[in-house]
Amino acid sequence: MTSWQKILKKSITSPEELVRHLGGNSHDLARVAARYPLRINPYYLDLIKKNGKPLYRQAVPDPRELDDADGMTDPLAEERLSPVANLVHKYPDRALFLVCNKCAMYCRFCTRKRKVGTPGMRITEQTLEAGFNYLRKTPRIREVLLSGGDPLLLNDSRLEYILGRLREIPSIEVVRIGTRVPCTLPMRVTGELAAMLKKFHPLYINTHFNHPAEITPEATLACTRLADAGIPLGCQTVLLKGVNDDARTMYRLMRKLLAIRVKPYYLFQADLTRGTSHFRTRIETGVNIMRYLIGNLSGMAVPTFALDAPGGGGKIPLTPPYVNSCGKTLEFTTWQGTPCSYPNQSKN
Repeated sequence: MTSWQKILKKSITSPEELVRHLGGNSHDLARVAARYPLRINPYYLDLIKKNGKPLYRQAVPDPRELDDADGMTDPLAEERLSPVANLVHKYPDRALFLVCNKCAMYCRFCTRKRKVGTPGMRITEQTLEAGFNYLRKTPRIREVLLSGGDPLLLNDSRLEYILGRLREIPSIEVVRIGTRVPCTLPMRVTGELAAMLKKFHPLYINTHFNHPAEITPEATLACTRLADAGIPLGCQTVLLKGVNDDARTMYRLMRKLLAIRVKPYYLFQADLTRGTSHFRTRIETGVNIMRYLIGNLSGMAVPTFALDAPGGGGKIPLTPPYVNSCGKTLEFTTWQGTPCSYPNQSKN
């Protein structure tokens, strides 16, 4: 057993263990954990103890998860958009392939909390084979995103097998991996893993940091190993009430991400997932944060604020309004609030 697997094995998975480490009401915790799984590994537990509420809220079950009348079980209609089990085909040329049903930590705001880490998410040789067959028979799919759960919780040989099978399909040009491991269990990203992944370019990784306190020396090393293997890294942050819903926190996070060679990619408005309503902010909160970021950070550090439309409608950019009118002249406002214009004409 490798070191990261030993750390994972020591994870808190019961309310009783959690109370011993962080306190709380064991009865309330047990009620939530009976529906939505609990896992906090020792690495992230130490971060919670050092940094408090912003990390605590992401990891520790909250009774409000059971009191959410507005949420949807499957807000992005992934089950309806799955032609075979564990493969979501929403966009014409892209597919989401779920290859692992576990995570290094079960985030309380997870879009797939209905099934990740539960018996409701079954991944077998048969489901994987069905996914490979669908991708082979659907050549318009040129890009595949591996997700789950977290694909990097698979061991190196298993992940290598899956990547190898995908690379045997001629129509697949690009493979992406969605993983929170560089944030929640960075020691999983070993030199051996990075060397293996390097064999499958063009390969991209989107990771997931929500707070500047998550960018530790260990996380920096994990991202450095991946970047040194030539893997472009992006970050998909979620806007979360009580975690990162203020401009200065988000500013510090985006700066730190860029410093460790992770490009801020998306800032997501929280999905309408049942059990997560206490995390959702108003849209205006995100728009105002974006207005601040655009004025105070380089474009390299500015993500796209987006909403993943309920019902499988796809990602919709939400941009601060700058345009006032657009006729023969474009009338707009700069990031500083100054009125400006631009001639909207072309000469033959």
